[in-house]
Amino acid sequence: MSVLTRDEAQTRAKLLDVHHYAIALDLTTGDETFASRTVVRFTARTEADTFVELKPAELREATLDGRPLDPETLQENRLPLKGLSAGEHELRIDAVMRYSRTGEGMHRFTDPSDGETYVYTQLFLDDVQRVFSAFDQPDLKAVFDLSVKAPEDWTVLANGITTDLGDGHWQAASTPLISTYLVAVAAGPWHSVRTEHRGLPFGIHCRRSLAPYLDQDADELFEITKQCYDRYHEKFEEPYPFDSYDQAFVPEFNAGAMENPGLVTFRDEYVYRSAVTDTERQTRAMVIAHEMAHMWFGDLVTLRWWDDIWLNESFAEYMGYQTLTEATRFTDTWVDFGVMRKGWGYDADQRPSTHPVAPEAVDDTASALLNFDGISYAKGASALRQLVTWLGEKDFLAGINTHFARHRFANATLADFIDSLASATERDVHAWADTWLRTTGVDTLRPVVTRGEEGTYTLQVEHKGSRPHRIAVGLYDQDVADEGRHLVLRDRLDLDIPQSTPLPIGKRPTLLLLNDADLTYTKVRFDTESFKAVTESLSGLPSPLTRAVVWNALRDAVRDGELPPTAYLDAARAHLPHETDLALVQGVLAFASTYVTDRYVTPEQRPAALTTLSSLCRDLIRRTEDGDNPGLRLIAVRHCIDAAAHPDTIAAWLADGTVPGGPELDPELRWRVLARLAVLGATDESAIAAELARDPSATGQEGAARCRAALPTEDAKAQAWEAMFTRDDLSNYLFTATAQGFWQPEQSDLVRQYVPRYYEDAVALAARRGPAIADAAGRWAFPDHAIDEDNQALGQACLRDADPTPALRRKLIDQLDDLGRALRVRQA
Repeated sequence: MSVLTRDEAQTRAKLLDVHHYAIALDLTTGDETFASRTVVRFTARTEADTFVELKPAELREATLDGRPLDPETLQENRLPLKGLSAGEHELRIDAVMRYSRTGEGMHRFTDPSDGETYVYTQLFLDDVQRVFSAFDQPDLKAVFDLSVKAPEDWTVLANGITTDLGDGHWQAASTPLISTYLVAVAAGPWHSVRTEHRGLPFGIHCRRSLAPYLDQDADELFEITKQCYDRYHEKFEEPYPFDSYDQAFVPEFNAGAMENPGLVTFRDEYVYRSAVTDTERQTRAMVIAHEMAHMWFGDLVTLRWWDDIWLNESFAEYMGYQTLTEATRFTDTWVDFGVMRKGWGYDADQRPSTHPVAPEAVDDTASALLNFDGISYAKGASALRQLVTWLGEKDFLAGINTHFARHRFANATLADFIDSLASATERDVHAWADTWLRTTGVDTLRPVVTRGEEGTYTLQVEHKGSRPHRIAVGLYDQDVADEGRHLVLRDRLDLDIPQSTPLPIGKRPTLLLLNDADLTYTKVRFDTESFKAVTESLSGLPSPLTRAVVWNALRDAVRDGELPPTAYLDAARAHLPHETDLALVQGVLAFASTYVTDRYVTPEQRPAALTTLSSLCRDLIRRTEDGDNPGLRLIAVRHCIDAAAHPDTIAAWLADGTVPGGPELDPELRWRVLARLAVLGATDESAIAAELARDPSATGQEGAARCRAALPTEDAKAQAWEAMFTRDDLSNYLFTATAQGFWQPEQSDLVRQYVPRYYEDAVALAARRGPAIADAAGRWAFPDHAIDEDNQALGQACLRDADPTPALRRKLIDQLDDLGRALRVRQA
């Protein structure tokens, strides 16, 4: 498929004004394809040639101003429009399109629980052409009218309010001006819950088999939605710009959610079938807040080209966390951001594939798709948080509202946004943008504490990097009344970096913490005395956000080879049993299990590391025996299962259907136990089949695929490999589940033969099945537990000689860099 280049998009935008799309979809023509008819009205400013994009199974007919176009001229995904005259034109396309099983275009899913079928669109970034013909670039906005023919028992959802015309025919209300990638359709026998808020219809929708679980959480979902809606209307002068607000939880969705105006689609794992922690509920709430922010950042005002992705994602990320903190019961969301999301940004920004938050130029759509990463989300949001700290929220919001007023229902660039901010402040935001948005890498701040006269001390901060920072410096002393187990905040001082003069700090604090409150984006280090205080009293720090900064600093030190990974485990063992914030427990255990025990310690160290992790989890389980903290107990039980080195205890849990003292094993925990038993060789195909009969749902199918791939037999590995890399019939979710089960540290000898096979097979698979599967193959099917130089050499040879697709190449670059880091950590 030909990708659209920036130059081609700019040329076409100068030539065309696109006014209106009339799209008619027929979803009753079979299981493999659907009919798509499009009428596009547009104006050419001058005589020229151009093209329209579509990727059909069959192009049945095309006419331009009533004149037939030859279907044979369709090359890959481009239909030439030759000899356009200046003036108005009408293009008609009649095509047959393929349904997708990879979450791209029009995805089709049949629920194994009840046999019901659902379809939905995911048209981001350039998958519109899989559903209807379009001039597919964000700055050619138009009005869309959509009609759909569907089976008579289906409901059709779209960007605007939909009307059932009878006999399976549905009509959606006309949209305002929106970009092609934001058009959305979701059709099927949805279970729907509806309400109104401020005169606007709100709806939440899911598969029928998930109806009891959606109903159970409907009040919470609507409350969060309404609270965010009201808070955004306090912040933004421009009212919500669409006629309804539907949220559809859809199956096998690749992203967390998608901000289609009026019809946000979410992965339906957010409809919880099993017990979850309050932090996981907070994450779902943040996604709701994030996507609603996009109604303004991205939908009302849209980037002109994909080099300004951050104008969408960084703002939605920042606004999501900040608005959730201000408007809902989730008042500590920045803790979760600090311990989970921020590390995503730090990691991405230290790889060879790093890029500025706002790159100077993104050459084409394939390149653009690669930039939806921790930099565009977490680093960009961190930069905005620092901007608000430096600028002040009043001026920040004034600039945003100016931006909305200037560019409503249009497109804007970084320069436009900075000009809007500059209109609201005397500060030099253009210089700020150059230093924060046009540069790459992570700064590092290191304190140097110097004793002065009369026993007083000063602070000088060593700054490795180029960005200015406004930070808080926390000075903490031992709580004498508590025999030193806790630390109390003596003072929090503001400091601008680069630092002009030493900062007086009075007497020597027990702990000096740079970037207290986590207001900027930087790595921080400790002086010797402060590091000693951290190891002894981390859990005694009064604020969870302060503790998040410390845990992040320890994480970074491990990744940089400055702190042994076993020391991180020791800190977790010492302090997590006293931790009260669930986001911190989840974040620390996630890093300890995913990176420390599975990658950073040597094979010889791993048994001891797993023992430490298991002991920690048992401490947490004992701490929660009174039932007062079910979320903490659930986290501990999950990680106890994953770290089990012997099958007896967790096998007994599965047989009894419960952990002694609770919780009972719900479907998620049962599949988790069975997967670990499979890794340990303590279960078999008959047990997996029996569990699947007990839970034949979509997540049950994924659980069975994960368990089967994890079985430590040559036959199981061969079948899993064939399913992933040969048959091409796995959906995106079943591919991911199979890949997650395949590679296990305990089975390195068994799967060693597949390491060299991976590179050749993944390159071929990515070329056949497209970006979504390429991403999954690079993320989940990569042999990331083969921490050795042979694997690294194979990967580098693949990048050099095999020409992987852009999506796979980016994933391989990142994985190989992580592999190299793991090798350096082990050597250190």
